[in-house]
Amino acid sequence: MKAIALYALAAVLEIFGCYTFWLWLRAGRSPLWILPGAASLLLFGLALAQVASPFAGRAFAVYGGVYIVASLLWLWLVEHKTPDRSDLVGAAVCLLGAGIILFGPRSAGA
Repeated sequence: MKAIALYALAAVLEIFGCYTFWLWLRAGRSPLWILPGAASLLLFGLALAQVASPFAGRAFAVYGGVYIVASLLWLWLVEHKTPDRSDLVGAAVCLLGAGIILFGPRSAGA
């Protein structure tokens, strides 16, 4: 459960950090928005590095599925745009894949 909480925290931090750049470059907001965004991206890296995984690549692969779901939640909750059927089916497929990577059986030394 700790890994899932860390993945969720990392996703919120990364999405917020990237969103601040979006606000600056695409929505015409002040470039000062990148200051909290940069701090958020730093915290994202620290949170993701805390996931208990012997291999970074596997931790990052699982995070990818969590990130997709979190991005669609952001779309809905922050940008007030309801994800459509394709968004939801795609996210479910990605989350299923992330779950297989996270919880699947491993051979010795993997």
